[in-house]
Amino acid sequence: MRPFGNPSQARYRQRRWALLVTLGLLAVLIGVGGWLYLRLHGSLAQLDGAAPLTGLSAPVTVERDSLGIPTIRGENRLDVARATGFIHAQERFFQMDLLRRTAAGELAALVGAAALNLDRAHRLHRFRQRARQALAAALPVDQALIVAYTAGVNAGLAALSAPSFEYLLLRTAPKLWRPEDTALVVYAMYLDLQNQQWLRESARGVLRDRLPPKLAAFLDPPGTEWDAPLQGEPFPPPPPPGPEVFDLRHPDSPRPPVGEEPKVTEFSTPSDEMVSGSNNWAVAGRLTTHGGALLANDMHLALRLPNIWYRATFVYPDERGGERRIHGVTLPGAPAIVAGSNGHLAWGHTNSEGDWADLVILEPGLEPGTYQTPEGPRPFTRLQEVLTAKDAPPEQLEILETLWGPVVDRDHQGRQRALRWVAHDARAVNLNLLALEGADTVNAALDIVNRAGAPAQNVLLADADGHIAWTLSGPIPRRFGHGGRLPSSWADGRRGWSGWLEPAEYPRIVDPPGGRLWTANGRVVDEAWLKQVGDGGYMLGARARQIRDGLLARDRFDEQDFLTLQLDDRALFLARWRELLLATLTPDTTRANPRREELRHYVADWGGRAAVDSVGYRAVRAFRLQVWKRAFAPLTAACRQADPRFDYSLLRQSEGPLWQLVSQRPPHLLDPRYPDWSALLLDAADATLAELTADGRPLAAHTWGDYNQVHIQHPFSRFLPWLSGWLDLPAQALPGELHMPRVQTSGSGASERLAVAPGRERDGILHLPGGQSGHPLSPFYRAGHAAWATGEPSPLLPGPTAHRLRLEPRAP
Repeated sequence: MRPFGNPSQARYRQRRWALLVTLGLLAVLIGVGGWLYLRLHGSLAQLDGAAPLTGLSAPVTVERDSLGIPTIRGENRLDVARATGFIHAQERFFQMDLLRRTAAGELAALVGAAALNLDRAHRLHRFRQRARQALAAALPVDQALIVAYTAGVNAGLAALSAPSFEYLLLRTAPKLWRPEDTALVVYAMYLDLQNQQWLRESARGVLRDRLPPKLAAFLDPPGTEWDAPLQGEPFPPPPPPGPEVFDLRHPDSPRPPVGEEPKVTEFSTPSDEMVSGSNNWAVAGRLTTHGGALLANDMHLALRLPNIWYRATFVYPDERGGERRIHGVTLPGAPAIVAGSNGHLAWGHTNSEGDWADLVILEPGLEPGTYQTPEGPRPFTRLQEVLTAKDAPPEQLEILETLWGPVVDRDHQGRQRALRWVAHDARAVNLNLLALEGADTVNAALDIVNRAGAPAQNVLLADADGHIAWTLSGPIPRRFGHGGRLPSSWADGRRGWSGWLEPAEYPRIVDPPGGRLWTANGRVVDEAWLKQVGDGGYMLGARARQIRDGLLARDRFDEQDFLTLQLDDRALFLARWRELLLATLTPDTTRANPRREELRHYVADWGGRAAVDSVGYRAVRAFRLQVWKRAFAPLTAACRQADPRFDYSLLRQSEGPLWQLVSQRPPHLLDPRYPDWSALLLDAADATLAELTADGRPLAAHTWGDYNQVHIQHPFSRFLPWLSGWLDLPAQALPGELHMPRVQTSGSGASERLAVAPGRERDGILHLPGGQSGHPLSPFYRAGHAAWATGEPSPLLPGPTAHRLRLEPRAP
């Protein structure tokens, strides 16, 4: 009998089918790969050649150097704004989209329901409506500039053959830019820089309400001995209250019931350990090697890819027939140089930390749905907002508006509270800072800065004639009847705001006798000026003091000297804590535990810097935080009982009372679990050892660099970690911390470092983390980052032209 079929033919058919399937799969992969290639490369910015741009009055050239830094040259400022919009859109549109959506409370529509909580919190402020109002109230020249910028953004977006890869992953298309979106970018900065102010005021209210006045004053001082203001002296600290005021060891003292003692491990870390700040300083011309004033600016923000700032140089004719050339950093979404130099004047910013928001306690009216005002009961205005989330049903959000602002919460007594915030006023946003591009002197710039609509900043100015000045930007309210530090009722009309300061009333310091100015988010002024500005949560003054002392230590400066100070990582603030830890690790205590001797060895040899190879620095820092928790947990327990939201770490001057406690060692303010303060300190030292070696590695492995790993990420890699190698910068151990000029944490640090003398920009220095482009396939995605990380000077001015793009007018 013949066998069924031919085995060799069957094997042949199998191999043929396997080959066909393999070829088919390969074709699919090639097709998908080609499609992805075209999509990804189609979203790269055009660097060379020519591109049409409707609305230009004349051609604009965009010359990029090897780092992708553009010089945008136009025949007028409108054309430069339009071209800037084109470039921003092609390099950074997704970043711009996130900024506007975050401010407007519209992020969930792009990324999904996970962002709804953030949208609920931000939609409360109705910033899109306020942005439209701000645009309608803008000067015609500013409106024209925003319209030109917007048209440039949308043209740049349309000129890409594909949207950026983020939209591909999100399965959506980018929405066009609208004129009010530029205002939303500014509102996003308000949220970033001021959104903790009412939380801090609330914490102060609970502290004052639940603790004896003298204890509350001790725990929340207005400053410490570290302060280094430009005007006045450090404030003397309030003394610790005596046992007749508060005694933790007295049986009648207000403390948690047995079994509910505060858990030190759950007590919040000080907020100044988790947030960043900014530095700026300036010296007059008589203190420089060339006779012109010199300015430094480090804006410390969260670090991400792409970086928040985008470097650029603007070149256009001025009204006198000359050429205006401005170098610095822009904020994608807006057409202005935020910090930089125009050849005559340089400017830089730090967050002022003045008090720009108040919590208003609402007194209910007799009728439901009403509240008391100075004019009598008034009904709440009820507004309905629709929150949209991708792949989820829409959600209704009801907002209660009052005479003073939206209702934001209820306090620990159940009382409703409204928020009065400068960001809600029409004057909060404008383009007045653009006028700095045309200012030639410090005196000409002061009014410009004071009229600027932006989050209130310490602005330092330096001009080519050697003059320097400090003042504030942003609107300043006139408070009456209260200082703004605590929530209060405004129902009887005896407290509130009554208009706004005029520029002539703003605090200003021009050409100080010492020829030096500095700010670092701490208190800058006192007396009448401090009453105007208020206290929104000044940072500990250690960083400002180290900068001030560095400036006072020299009589001559150049740009390299300023960069050296910007990179100063000396641990002056923690030096006394090192001495305390060494005093705690006595021969008797180390004999009882040999691991303490090892800890003492590293602390003794710490090096005095926040250096990546220092075990001792990390140990001293951890010891201070362990002491902080043990000292304050029992003192503030009643506050946490009254309001679980209470967070003492929001109050940034706690170093003052902490050092008094460990120095004076009052027994009545000591946690009863400890027989004396030495026992608390030794327990903190042991906890430091346990914390550092919890992973099983030897103590020697726990250097500061092992902890301070800076990982700069694209927003997507946090949710799609498999893309991290493509999207992120490699984690890198870097020196620095918070209480020193070189601010560096794992997620925040110098978003730029600028050192420049106006008129001598060729010697200027500018560092930015990351690169110019937001596209991972761009050669500019990471370009320039190495200089920021290592501290090597990189020039402010762009290098030789590597790419030239010509934007040409086209009729609409």
